[in-house]
Amino acid sequence: MSSALLLPPVTFLIFIVLGMVFSRIAASWGAQGEDSPGKYESYACGQTGFANRVTPDYSQFFPYAFFFTIMHVLVLIVATVPADTLTLPLLYIVAGILAMIILFRR
Repeated sequence: MSSALLLPPVTFLIFIVLGMVFSRIAASWGAQGEDSPGKYESYACGQTGFANRVTPDYSQFFPYAFFFTIMHVLVLIVATVPADTLTLPLLYIVAGILAMIILFRR
């Protein structure tokens, strides 16, 4: 029975249930507040009903994130493969070089 409690799905479900119980207990201790007409409306810097005028553009960030992700995965795979394995690291190195060529070609 005790070994079944250590299985990841069982442990995950136990912690989810515990988290829900603790959340309910903490919510009952917290201040409830009154319902008012504008309680759930957006509010920022003393202004109500404002329109969002800024839309962030992440297109300049993507190449850096892609480069970091490819290099990170490549180094982790090559550094952690067994010493007698040669095919997998070489395949990942070739895929990483191909990804960098595609990235820097744009």
